[in-house]
Amino acid sequence: MPYEALTKVRLTRALRRLGELAHAQQLVLEVSLYGGAVFLLVFGSRDATKDVDAVVHPAETARQLAAVVAREQGLPADWLNSHVQPFLSPVEEKRGWDGDFGPGLKLAVPTAAYLLALKLRACRPPLPGYAGDEEDIRFLLRRIRPKSVQAVIRSFEKFFPGDTLGERARAVVKAVLQESKP
Repeated sequence: MPYEALTKVRLTRALRRLGELAHAQQLVLEVSLYGGAVFLLVFGSRDATKDVDAVVHPAETARQLAAVVAREQGLPADWLNSHVQPFLSPVEEKRGWDGDFGPGLKLAVPTAAYLLALKLRACRPPLPGYAGDEEDIRFLLRRIRPKSVQAVIRSFEKFFPGDTLGERARAVVKAVLQESKP
């Protein structure tokens, strides 16, 4: 059975329920959101996301509670997942975010600069059924408004020292900066 995309309303409902379940167990889940959920909930630059990339502590309890939410709300079993974890920087830059999900959730989101570095590192092309990373990169660059490609590279290297910005990512940055010139 195919699942509907997570709109802001559906995702908010799911996270609130997750928070209720945690609170009922006298727990506070520490949730660091990434990817589509941040673009949807924090920036409002997307209409939907297919899942929630997050790192949650305590992880096992979060998995169990997320499974309850999935069953109750007809969500895919992996609606809340940690697939993003291997791609994160050891030099994270996050801030707390009050998404009004109740006392059972303590949320954090990456800064725009860190999220841009993550998106630039991935820089996945569009595929059938997947938009790729370019629109998110464009959105973040317009939001951050860097002065030059070098400024973007310096910011990227702050999060991923020793990594090089890929040619595809560099081309997207150049194109956006060119479009932004008066």
